[in-house]
Amino acid sequence: MDVVKHKGKKQSKNRYLMIGAALICVSILGWISLKPENERKVARNDIVITKVQRGTLQAEISGYGVLRSNSQKLITARYPATIDRVVLKPGAKVKPDSVILRMSNPEMEQELERSLMTLFKEEANLKRQVLDNKRELLTESSKISELRSAYKKQSLRKIAESELVEKGIVSRLTYNTTVLEYEQLKESIDIQKNRMSQLKLVHEQAYAIQQGQLEQQKAMHEAIKKRVERLTVRAGMNGILQRSPVELGQSVIAGQELALVGSEDDLVGLIKVSQSQAERVQIGQAAEVKIRNDLVAAKIQRITPEVQDGMVEVEVAFVEQLPSSARPELSVDAKIFTSSLENSLYIERPVNVRNQSTQTLFKLYGNGEAAIQTRVTFGEDAGRYLQIISGAKIGDTFILSDMSSFKESKTISIIN
Repeated sequence: MDVVKHKGKKQSKNRYLMIGAALICVSILGWISLKPENERKVARNDIVITKVQRGTLQAEISGYGVLRSNSQKLITARYPATIDRVVLKPGAKVKPDSVILRMSNPEMEQELERSLMTLFKEEANLKRQVLDNKRELLTESSKISELRSAYKKQSLRKIAESELVEKGIVSRLTYNTTVLEYEQLKESIDIQKNRMSQLKLVHEQAYAIQQGQLEQQKAMHEAIKKRVERLTVRAGMNGILQRSPVELGQSVIAGQELALVGSEDDLVGLIKVSQSQAERVQIGQAAEVKIRNDLVAAKIQRITPEVQDGMVEVEVAFVEQLPSSARPELSVDAKIFTSSLENSLYIERPVNVRNQSTQTLFKLYGNGEAAIQTRVTFGEDAGRYLQIISGAKIGDTFILSDMSSFKESKTISIIN
């Protein structure tokens, strides 16, 4: 007798089993995909935590820059020349008469020689003028001496003839001729005296003219000499040679930089701060500059109006004696204290968190075995600390470590 097999019922049962298994798999996958985020774990030793505090904060801005001489002297070439010798190199300490470079200019040196020869010539001309004047005066003096001698002789003759004419020994004509000659000699003496006076005036004028020419040539010679002397480049002040962008044998033109000398002790700090923070900086604010391992107090004395590469330059003056390690062009770091925040909530700076921003941090809750994402708004920068505007209260504990890998997790577990 044949047995009838019910294949349809068996196939239907298998189909139900397969569907059920598929539903179970989907449920498991869904459960896994929807698994609560607080199941993600982090070891306590792998994180840094801190508590929110309340107190006074000193808001500050960080910057960097260099030390710069407050007194500087830029030395440039006044005339075309060639560098013959480099005496000092950048970094050398200098005094006002320290020689930095020696240059040459053949045309100027020849001009100096010609000027010197002309000066000698003018000096010789003046000496010749003096000798000629003396010679003329001696000649005129001898003439007046001869006239005086003749005058005296004629005076004696006149006296003698005046007695003889009364006795009739000498004729009246002879006597009158003697008197006439006497008066002419007297007049000649007066004329000669006047001539000598005028001659002296002429000599004085001629001497003054020649002396003026000599003085003019001396001035010209001194000017040329100074031009040649400037070919020897001197520091002109006490300090340090900061820069000398020329080389041996190089030809320079008028106005080209030869050297930069700056004071070694009188230094200021040129600090760069970001443009976004520069509006908080004001003249007179306190600052602190780190020079190698030393911290030196300073204050803001100038803020440049221009922006370069997103940075603003601030000049600080030091209110304390600088350490021995300070020198021009030394790189430094600085903090500028912009304001004092009284009775403020604050926290140690979390990783990758900036001031004046709203960030998500993990705040511990319960017994500290879990943490939950919390939005916190930060205010001013206080160096190691950040001011908290909202999102936390005193005593709250936050994770400071970098938690960017947990940004998709609302909560995390903290294991010991």
